[in-house]
Amino acid sequence: MKIGQYNKLMINRFVDFGAYLIDEQGNEVLLPKRYLSGEEELDDWVEVFVYNDSENRPVATTEHPYATVGEFCLMKVKSVNAIGAFLEWGLVAKDLLVPFREQRVRMQAGRSYIVYVYLDENSQRIVASAKLDKFLSTTLPDYYHRQKVDVLIVQQQEIGYRVIIDGKFWGMIYSNELYRPVNIGEHHMGFIKQVRDDGKIDVTLAKIEKMRVDDVARSILNHLQEHGGTMNLNDKSSPSDIMRAFNCSKKDFKKALGLLYKQHKVTLGETVTLAQL
Repeated sequence: MKIGQYNKLMINRFVDFGAYLIDEQGNEVLLPKRYLSGEEELDDWVEVFVYNDSENRPVATTEHPYATVGEFCLMKVKSVNAIGAFLEWGLVAKDLLVPFREQRVRMQAGRSYIVYVYLDENSQRIVASAKLDKFLSTTLPDYYHRQKVDVLIVQQQEIGYRVIIDGKFWGMIYSNELYRPVNIGEHHMGFIKQVRDDGKIDVTLAKIEKMRVDDVARSILNHLQEHGGTMNLNDKSSPSDIMRAFNCSKKDFKKALGLLYKQHKVTLGETVTLAQL
């Protein structure tokens, strides 16, 4: 049974206040009655999240926390007391503690912070830390150019956004390569641009060029089909007009028009028109 993770467990016995679930090694955990629908039967398998209650006893829930052990997440501080800050975790009966020693700056109620969720080895309690560096790898990553990765937006800087890649490495997205707004705490699909010799990673949210151009070309064709086969935008239109219409750069738009022209799908001029096939 993994504390701080989702577990698939079997209903072993019912009691007045819930049901006891059992894992393959015979360990039991209580699923409180409020999480039972009344249709469960003995030996049914259920997927639950297992955590420790206020007395450090394992308990199960069918609720879904914002993050499990081993994950980074943006969470809001619900309260602060003498031992640390308590985050809204997505569980009705449990908030997530960030001890003072795990805070980079003193956390304030009502503000949100990126934290890492982990199981403290000494107390066996699930806690969180805002000191992200110690949970990220310092080894040289084995990424290849254009590899698809998960990107968590962590911090805005002057040149762009500092991000966490695949929950393992720091990376950077540059502002001049962002074609849509992003917010701290969001996950996005990204692509590796390069891994520098010092281990720093440049990543982009924009698809690699051919993929981007193909997507824009499809959007142009759809737009033409939905607007009578003609549009006023062309390769001389302003970047802002192109961005509003197709959420892309003027460079990609021009390449997409060129691709469609070579494929004899459009004719170019003051307007762009669907070709008569």
